[in-house]
Amino acid sequence: MKKPVKSRRLGDATLAIHAGEERTGVGVPVGVSIARTSNFTFESTETMKLLSEGKTSAYIYTRSGNPTLTTAEKKIAALEGAEAAVVTASGSAAISGALLSLLRAGDEVIATRQIYGGSYRLLRDFLPKLGIAVRFVEADLAGIEAMVSPRTKVLYVETPTNPALRLVDLRKAAAFAKKWGLVSMVDNTFASPALQKPLSLGFDLVLHSGSKYLSGHSDVIAGAAAGSAALIRPVRSTVAELGGSMDPEAAFLLIRGMKTLEVRVERQCENAMEVARFLAKHQKVARVHYPGLTSHPDYALAKRQMRRFGAMMAFELKGGPQASLAAARRFCDRVQLFLLAASLGGVESLVVLPIYTSHVNMSEDELRAAGVQLGTVRVSIGLEDSADLIDDLRQALA
Repeated sequence: MKKPVKSRRLGDATLAIHAGEERTGVGVPVGVSIARTSNFTFESTETMKLLSEGKTSAYIYTRSGNPTLTTAEKKIAALEGAEAAVVTASGSAAISGALLSLLRAGDEVIATRQIYGGSYRLLRDFLPKLGIAVRFVEADLAGIEAMVSPRTKVLYVETPTNPALRLVDLRKAAAFAKKWGLVSMVDNTFASPALQKPLSLGFDLVLHSGSKYLSGHSDVIAGAAAGSAALIRPVRSTVAELGGSMDPEAAFLLIRGMKTLEVRVERQCENAMEVARFLAKHQKVARVHYPGLTSHPDYALAKRQMRRFGAMMAFELKGGPQASLAAARRFCDRVQLFLLAASLGGVESLVVLPIYTSHVNMSEDELRAAGVQLGTVRVSIGLEDSADLIDDLRQALA
């Protein structure tokens, strides 16, 4: 991207289209090229020697770097206001790569309890096998000061949370991490950089499932981490060593998707607000979890740290646990325009039951602590006409 004429920071919509791309001169492709190669040539054995000694840099092998991946990384870094970024084969690869780049046997991590089920299982089941202790704190961070020890190295949070849509106060969390010398990480998937920029609020690393809002079309599995160059360097190395690197074809789809990130999220947020208001008034709905509703416990916090309220929500139908689950299953089986599918953030509107998908293999106590009821329905709002979405919800609830 050529140096901008104005000295002010370019807007997100502009960065999403132009950041990381060089398109000057005659006959230069406007579209992004896919470097479909596993390896790259050396100029000479001297170059090979210098590269092995870390005295120069160049593309060697796509698992460690590739021009198409670099374009995606520069675009994500620009959108998050980061020095650097690394793209990965999945969001889980970004999360595990970031954690394992900083943690060793004997270390401890403090994590908010209300997080994506896959992340929770990584912390609950996998890290302890490596001798890494995990302490869980509530989203409001109550009692977190008592959890810190000399072995604590990382604070890991997610906001808004999956699927209960609770918020973590990012400024408060970042200040706590800095006070105790911890590296702060946040999963920013639900908000995306279009709505929330944690690095500007003091966080060290931002993580994404790029399969969701960043790509936005339900056609790629991808992940990313963004932060300072000093922190991204070991994350990149860990991801490459563990084999979680992104494929150039996936990077191309991620780049293409990011170009429309802002306009997609704007429309999705508009649709979500209308859907949330409809559900909140429906006689069969017991509760709607959406931070844009004034009834939401984190509404004020959402107004402070998010540009808009997002396009994710969850709700429960009336009745006891089993009755609510039965009603939720009937609802999900009756939708016609909404798709019954896992994942989120795409152009299509989706519904899913977390107890069978994202939060499977969790006890009732763990589900309750995560804010998940047996009959919780998670909803990802897409780009359809909002009136059509509401009509579909109305007939499914009937």
